[in-house]
Amino acid sequence: MDRVESPPTVTLSLFGFRGAAKAWALTQMGLARRHLAGAEGLRFSKLLGSGDGGGFSLRPNWARYGLLSVWETAASADAFLVSSDFMSAYRDRAEEIWTARLVPVSAHGAWSGTNPFLPLAPKPERGPVAVLTRATIRWRRLPAFWRAVPGTSEAIARAGGRLASIGVGEAPFVRQATFSLWRSVDEMQEFAYRDPAHAAVVRRTRDERWYAEELFARFVPVASEGTWDGRDPLEGLV
Repeated sequence: MDRVESPPTVTLSLFGFRGAAKAWALTQMGLARRHLAGAEGLRFSKLLGSGDGGGFSLRPNWARYGLLSVWETAASADAFLVSSDFMSAYRDRAEEIWTARLVPVSAHGAWSGTNPFLPLAPKPERGPVAVLTRATIRWRRLPAFWRAVPGTSEAIARAGGRLASIGVGEAPFVRQATFSLWRSVDEMQEFAYRDPAHAAVVRRTRDERWYAEELFARFVPVASEGTWDGRDPLEGLV
């Protein structure tokens, strides 16, 4: 009998820094990959910078960085988070760390040529949801993309049911992503499909072919720990 592959475990850690530790964190964007190489069960990972505010931003946030990882099993994710050299170094220097464990339930598109979140788990009927959208923006579409950013950032900031959101990226200006947490799927979809500003930008991205590569993924948060801007946005919900 063929073995049925289980959905991967996805972890997102956000690290907040102060003072001189911010310079150390910036250097790790180039150096920390050595701590990830060979991690048992690690299928896919991205070190991420962030922007000011809760969405895309041309202004970098030098105080916050992230690590998105996809693991073969929950056990391999836990082993890395508890005992890896990478996490030990960041715990020694970060003012705060927030980590969510996520199970993918929807994923369309590609990231660096692959969809790392397959296979998927069944979609739940209720509960909080996490959403990741990322894209590589075509160079000739950069002006249009960044002109649209203020409107969409304001829209997500006022959206009902949004628990937290952040703009992150692998490379300045051209490889961008947003990660957001929502109280329910219904409230997330109310924003995604019915907010006029957001809906208009989504139409333009398709009609004008803004992206060379894009991925949309939805997750069920199954655990969270630590703080993000002084609180756990999933406290009491998972």
